[in-house]
Amino acid sequence: MKSETLLLFLISLCNISCKTINPDTVKTASLYKVVKLNDPMTVDGNWDKPQWQKVDALELKYFMGKAPAFRPKVKAKLMYDADYVYVIFQVKDKYVRCVATNSNAAVWEDSCVEFFFSPDSDSQMKYFNLESNCGGTVLMNYNLVPHKKLTVLDPEDIKQIKIAHSLPRRVLQEITDPVTWTVEYKIPLTLLEKYAEVTKPAPGVTWKANFYKIADKTSNPHYLTWSLVNQAQPDFHLPQFFGNLVFK
Repeated sequence: MKSETLLLFLISLCNISCKTINPDTVKTASLYKVVKLNDPMTVDGNWDKPQWQKVDALELKYFMGKAPAFRPKVKAKLMYDADYVYVIFQVKDKYVRCVATNSNAAVWEDSCVEFFFSPDSDSQMKYFNLESNCGGTVLMNYNLVPHKKLTVLDPEDIKQIKIAHSLPRRVLQEITDPVTWTVEYKIPLTLLEKYAEVTKPAPGVTWKANFYKIADKTSNPHYLTWSLVNQAQPDFHLPQFFGNLVFK
């Protein structure tokens, strides 16, 4: 009887220990430090230009759902100044498709990079999703309640986002060979302020954010994230898993 009690105790202890060391439950939110841009910079999609060479990159390392046969390598960098937030993505990719050309079209079905961010430090569950396919077509919403309540940005407002891309605007025949592509843009703070409360970037300010890569309708669909999303079914609209952007 004593041995059975001891065995049950050891099994219970093992279960508690296993839950304790589960990496999905102990993971700390990702953090990226956003440096200030001091001089004017042309948005041209050049990952290697001098201003970006001085900036550290974040990397999208996590996959949601089933891992694809080919795993793209995706990096991003950010900067800010008094008027804009600057973002650039570099994607080492295969099976690239780009069909959508109208603002707010289904860009996520193409080879697409996405920046989700909460610019109001006091309302971190409300967020913008800015999604761009590799041809530079943008979809952008402001989400008050994920999947339930959002504001679709006016296409005329979206035009205020200066964007550059290395691939053509349309890629109708899927590129199956290895290809590296970039998307770079700058987001006017005045555009964000039209739709949301904004805590302006400044030293010490923190925004919540995540970065994603998707290619839903290619022959190699995948769902990559920067900050780990502890969810089996792919879903990018989970702000509780956003990481931290700390402005310097």
